[in-house]
Amino acid sequence: MQIQARTTPSAVAPNWAAHISPTLQKVLQSRGVASADELDLGLKNLLPATELKGLSEAIAIIDQAIDSGAPILIVGDFDADGATSTALMVLVLGQMGAKVDYLVPDRFKYGYGLTPEIVAVALREFKPQLIITVDNGISSHQGVAAAQAGGAQVVITDHHLTSKAPPAAEAVVNPNQPSCPFASKALAGVGVAFYVLAALATQRSNQGKPSVKVSQYLDLVALGTVADVAALDRNNRILVNAGLQRIKAGQARLGIQALLDVAGKDKAQLSAQDLGFVIGPRINAAGRMEHMKIGIECLLANDYSPALELARTLDQLNVQRRATENEMKAEALQALQTMGTLQAATTPKRAVVMFEPTWHQGVIGIVAGRLKDTYHCPAIIFAPADSTGQTIKGSARSIDGIHIRDAIERVAEANPGLITHFGGHAMAAGLSLNVDNFAAFEAAFVAQMALCDAHLFAQTLLTDGALTPAEMSLQTVQNIGQLGPWGTAFPPPVFEGVFDIIALKPLKEKHIKLTLTHPHTGEWLDAIWFNSFRHFATVASLKQIGLVYSLEQNTYNGVRRLQLAVQHFWVP
Repeated sequence: MQIQARTTPSAVAPNWAAHISPTLQKVLQSRGVASADELDLGLKNLLPATELKGLSEAIAIIDQAIDSGAPILIVGDFDADGATSTALMVLVLGQMGAKVDYLVPDRFKYGYGLTPEIVAVALREFKPQLIITVDNGISSHQGVAAAQAGGAQVVITDHHLTSKAPPAAEAVVNPNQPSCPFASKALAGVGVAFYVLAALATQRSNQGKPSVKVSQYLDLVALGTVADVAALDRNNRILVNAGLQRIKAGQARLGIQALLDVAGKDKAQLSAQDLGFVIGPRINAAGRMEHMKIGIECLLANDYSPALELARTLDQLNVQRRATENEMKAEALQALQTMGTLQAATTPKRAVVMFEPTWHQGVIGIVAGRLKDTYHCPAIIFAPADSTGQTIKGSARSIDGIHIRDAIERVAEANPGLITHFGGHAMAAGLSLNVDNFAAFEAAFVAQMALCDAHLFAQTLLTDGALTPAEMSLQTVQNIGQLGPWGTAFPPPVFEGVFDIIALKPLKEKHIKLTLTHPHTGEWLDAIWFNSFRHFATVASLKQIGLVYSLEQNTYNGVRRLQLAVQHFWVP
């Protein structure tokens, strides 16, 4: 592990607020904030919807469908982004007077997207005149054609990457489609849905038609954006910040409140990271372990009692998901050891590609993420796609510097017929293979990774440097909190420093609690280091320790104290 301070621009941005110390100014600049003006996260600063290609066509079609009473069907995805997008569309269009319903494919029967198979179900059971996709559709050429052949128009709202022309739908709204001038390419699927609905609401309001204030649903937008690990550029930070404030003010959907209650999380102390680590996994568990309809109905609930019951079901599914994930990860690590593929730090792994016929399709993405973190290299984990075992589905996770979707596309182009379907983003992707092609795919992907620069596989922990003694304070914690929301591509600050060890003790033989002093001031400091007990003997032998840490507030018996949350250590 290499520890490296982030680089910051040499020029100092003007007009920083007085509470933003020089250190925090550097934190912001290293994350691309060029001026203090960019810290204004008011909704008025959102990028204009008019820059989204296909938007005017989409809202014209939806507007006409509402006015004519045409049945509208929302076809979503089985993750938290898809669930929040679906709920958002159903709620807003319903309030506008639309005749609207939704359908989310069962991942274990139909897979992802607007496939011809799910279109057949849609036409048979819902008889829609308009299908609107959310968080999918940009690669659904055959599905769009099938829907149109069945008499339905199609409006695609999506955010996934594509290198091909989009399907011939009646309208396509996706900031990542070719020649779309929308400046932020980081919108999640729920962000795209929000933009479409907000533009539609404005148009209908101007025309005196039934409309709705779409901003009241920004809690859903914030949840879907963070849970989908979308990059928090300024536009997404504006959306997430507004939604987070609604949740903290007690104005969230009852389903979100119920999920917080089940998790024992105080909404007043909620952070953007909690959306991704507390609520998001419980919503995702529905699509991973059973059916996303449970998660969507929780978000749609208008009474607390049914919302709480659904939240409890989601919590139970999440417990099952964790157990399955832990079992699969243990099996994967054991298999890697048995195969002798573990390598020394001097020769880091370039890829982990694995398949077991007993693995659970709903959890492969999480396991891929865990193995990616363990070995700091792209990981692709496969499981059977159906009971026949002839087709396998893979979920890929990547590291900074390796665009996983593009890497898979290069493998597909060099090996025609090897990959059946694929799609995704820079950091995450999905693909399907014939089971007989697994070995060939593994070899081809490993060969593709061998072409990447070696430095990409050397794990580096970036810090924001050292804090001055005066900055080691609860005021700094408060200031950092005010500069969020923090998350993907806008990570919360972490610092480094050397401290004297006064005392340490184990917690539940799992964590370490330390009492430290600052070597320059002698001030006592508390530190907590989770899941670190394996290092206890080493740390116990030290008088000084180098730490990479974040600052947090620890409240115990009503007393607030500064606490260091340790991420890494070294021997000075």
